[in-house]
Amino acid sequence: MIKTNNIKGDIFGGVTAGIVALPLALAFGIQAFGGINDPAAPSLGALAGLIGATLLGFFAALFGGTHSQISGPTGPMTVITASLISAAWTASSGSFSTVLISMAMAGIFCGLFQILFGLIRIGKYVRYIPYPVLSGFMSGIGVIIILQQIYPMIGKKSPVATIDMIINFPGACADGVSLMALIMGLGTIAIIISLPRITKKVPATLIALIVMTIISILCSFDAALTIGNIPSGLPMPFFAKEGIDLSGINWFTAIEAAIVPGLTLAGLGSIDTLLTSVVADNITKTKHNPNQELIGQGIGNCLAGVFCGIAGAGATMRTVVNVKSGGRTQISGMVHALFLLAILLGLGSLVKYVPLSVLAGILITVGWGIIDFRGFKDLTHVPKADAFVLVVVFLMTVFVDLLTAVGIGMVIACFLFMMRAGEIIENQYGGRTLADEFDKNEPWEDEKDLPEDVIKQVYIQRLNGPVFFGSITGFNHVMHDIPTDAKIVIIRMKRVSFMDQSGAYAMETAIKDMQAKGIEVFMTIIQPQPDAIMHKTHIIPTLVPRKHTFKTFHECILYIKERGSAGTDIA
Repeated sequence: MIKTNNIKGDIFGGVTAGIVALPLALAFGIQAFGGINDPAAPSLGALAGLIGATLLGFFAALFGGTHSQISGPTGPMTVITASLISAAWTASSGSFSTVLISMAMAGIFCGLFQILFGLIRIGKYVRYIPYPVLSGFMSGIGVIIILQQIYPMIGKKSPVATIDMIINFPGACADGVSLMALIMGLGTIAIIISLPRITKKVPATLIALIVMTIISILCSFDAALTIGNIPSGLPMPFFAKEGIDLSGINWFTAIEAAIVPGLTLAGLGSIDTLLTSVVADNITKTKHNPNQELIGQGIGNCLAGVFCGIAGAGATMRTVVNVKSGGRTQISGMVHALFLLAILLGLGSLVKYVPLSVLAGILITVGWGIIDFRGFKDLTHVPKADAFVLVVVFLMTVFVDLLTAVGIGMVIACFLFMMRAGEIIENQYGGRTLADEFDKNEPWEDEKDLPEDVIKQVYIQRLNGPVFFGSITGFNHVMHDIPTDAKIVIIRMKRVSFMDQSGAYAMETAIKDMQAKGIEVFMTIIQPQPDAIMHKTHIIPTLVPRKHTFKTFHECILYIKERGSAGTDIA
């Protein structure tokens, strides 16, 4: 059910995301048709990009499972589409009909496979992405965004490869910098940073966009450095599209040729989307439905394919822009799509004056905001394996590509986890193997004779087994079940022999949530490794004072009883 309690924020978020998505949709569309040597290719590509962003953006939001997700063409998806289009162009000896039909069929199969993925519930497995992988991925995306937008900030076109962005920058500056573009971009950043200190009732990004665009018009800003005129027109399905000849198409061959690219796009798009969903969850503190999200993406990509739009996925950058501008429900994604539809229907003149450097300023603040500075700050404090995974994923995200980075990061993380698990099993605690699940129901032996007055005051949370990225879901579940009217919670750590970075941050979040409700937290019998990482990440003594940690459960209970006898307020 679509919620309507955040209409203002959703409209602002959707419009802002739509304005940011517009040049990206055009650029990705043109890139997809880049292998076609024909003067008509750029306009067809731009139109395909807009159609894909509009249809996928609307229907993925309507039927998806991530409330604040913005979907559209993305870099990884465009690379696959470009290869498909280039191959179809070459095989057909320059037939636009074959190209468009091949693209349409691949998009349709992409959508069908994604719907299948959702129905068989593949999406749930994204929960096993550990924190260092996600942190490295997010930070890498942030750096790429900033590097890409430095060029339009000075009135230049950015290279495609990250290494080229770095190497070519001195030469780009030597060729001349547009001072007006730089002023527009820096002014945008200044408004976005300073406006929230004055008021948070309106999205700073939208205000910056409007103000700086008006200033650029008054200053007769160079039209070559604005969005400019864009293609317009009502999208038509491929079988009714003007200029497409269906008479010579071998449909069996076309379908057969589209299955593998469609499956590749579906796999790539699903991972890209679900990673973005996790990013959105981290920012909004919500929880997406991964399988429903894949179904929504599949419906959107199917329709995009039917109308000759390029396939896409959940877009991290646009989703973050939406959230930062106030978007919280599916309405924001649908507004973003309707905005792009208005552009398709001929309202491009309303946004053609927006300077690219203003968009660059917005995106630089977005990129800065999603870099996980905390993860890098704790690199020397977390286990070396976690630090290694984070750095590898970050570097590969920036200099190779996003999905390869995540794939390699997952392989390394899984390998390191298997090593850790083997060590834990080999080194049994108290002559027995550690349990695999958290135990929240059965009292432990030393709890059976607790006085009635202590039982009424205290809630005991027992943890059983390692607290690491693979057990975070279960950990969060049991911590969520702590009664809201509890005054004191004792977290028993006796059987927690290992804690990684993901576990430490999950523990920190759980403690902060309890303390925000007025609950006092105590810990007992913390084993050396979890104790060390909780010290290094400042959970102890910043959140839980050292005097609230005890070597035995008996000492903890005695402290609480003595404090109560002395007249200290238990709460």
